[in-house]
Amino acid sequence: MRKVGRVNVFSHLLPGGTLSTLERNPDDYDALYNWALVLQESADNVSLDSTSPSKDDLLEEACKKYDEATRLCPTLNDAFYNWAIAISDRAKMRGRTKEAEELWKQATENYEKAVQLNWNSPQALNNWGLALQELSAIVPAREKQTIVRTAISKFRAAIQLQFDFHRAIYNLGTVLYGLAEDTLRTGGTPSAKDVNPNELYSQSAIYIAAAHALKPNYSVYSSALRLVRSMLPLPYLKVGYLTAPQAGKSIAPHSDWKRSEFVLNHEGLQQISKADQKQVRRSLSGRPSDVSNSDKKAIKVEVPDIVSVSACADLTLPPGAGLCIDTIRGPLFLVADSWESLDGWLDAIRLVYTIYARGKSEVLAGIVTS
Repeated sequence: MRKVGRVNVFSHLLPGGTLSTLERNPDDYDALYNWALVLQESADNVSLDSTSPSKDDLLEEACKKYDEATRLCPTLNDAFYNWAIAISDRAKMRGRTKEAEELWKQATENYEKAVQLNWNSPQALNNWGLALQELSAIVPAREKQTIVRTAISKFRAAIQLQFDFHRAIYNLGTVLYGLAEDTLRTGGTPSAKDVNPNELYSQSAIYIAAAHALKPNYSVYSSALRLVRSMLPLPYLKVGYLTAPQAGKSIAPHSDWKRSEFVLNHEGLQQISKADQKQVRRSLSGRPSDVSNSDKKAIKVEVPDIVSVSACADLTLPPGAGLCIDTIRGPLFLVADSWESLDGWLDAIRLVYTIYARGKSEVLAGIVTS
């Protein structure tokens, strides 16, 4: 039978009745988990210069209790999640050291277990991404980009579970900005398949602008927006290429589909006709110009008409990364240039709709048009 460790030092922090419960049944994982929570909460209330016990001592002991609890019950996802937070707090105290690197790796492993046990947890995914982002700042340069790309995927997954999760939206913007800085500093992209720094800066600005639109009173978001706003393709939120059928013809021979330019702002997604492309170029060069959509056959989707946005794969579409925008007038199918490009379009359109649904379209309009 296992004994409860260090009872004489930390037993005063046990919830009422927990010690007697553990004495009767040392394998009571709920009691161990509750003890770990109390230790962790106590650490939050201890100053960094406290010595009896120190913040790190309390967190270390909490980690031991989480370890014991999860050994007894490997499906205790909340324990893995809170354990990862405790490990992260210990890592933050150690700066960019080898010890911190090992702790951040442990934290990411526990977040992974928490998500495996409960995939529907945007907060766990967001925290996992943050831990990876911290780890990427410590590891050797050859490992950094792989870890950063993984962090991006976690933030994106969190947003896909909760479209208005502004913290994950902002965090995705910051990690993309950091990736752009690193890519620029190392002399550009190593291969043709990678996104160039300017595109990464633009993507970063989209997420930071969206986070600010959802929470305009958050000073951190406001400050970040001032840094990146000029990186947006103003007066639009996003400009890029999609392959599309003729307007009004969702099913058409592949030969009838054409790659053309689209713009997205607070009002919706709009295809740019050849006649309007010069106006777009003028607006992107700093000279204000509205797209008139002079070609009446051009595709236009207004934000209030959107029902859902999703990736799709269908033999009726040309080869590539399919995109379906379901509207009150029926579905619109488009094809992005790549799967990387598709992710950007999916997120941008969903964010614009979410901002509209939360009644914040005017804030977004002020960002792109003022």
